[in-house]
Amino acid sequence: MKKNNKKRNTQSNFAKLSIFQPQKYKFKKKCPLSGKGAPKVDYKNIKLLKKYITENGKIMPSRITSVSQKKQRELSLSIKRARNLALI
Repeated sequence: MKKNNKKRNTQSNFAKLSIFQPQKYKFKKKCPLSGKGAPKVDYKNIKLLKKYITENGKIMPSRITSVSQKKQRELSLSIKRARNLALI
């Protein structure tokens, strides 16, 4: 009988771990390319495009730059256009 009590205690300890619980203070930054006064995503706007490219020339992911999905697609398309035209 005592062995069963030990098993119950270990199960309750796993439930108490904070790793498995959701975080209370999760917040996400707003997209810097959408909203009022945001710059327009265009292949000719090289200053803007260089902010979202690494030193090696790769496009930075949206989880790092906090850009929305829609704007990320526009951004990647305009970066690829600028590459084809040798602007970057």
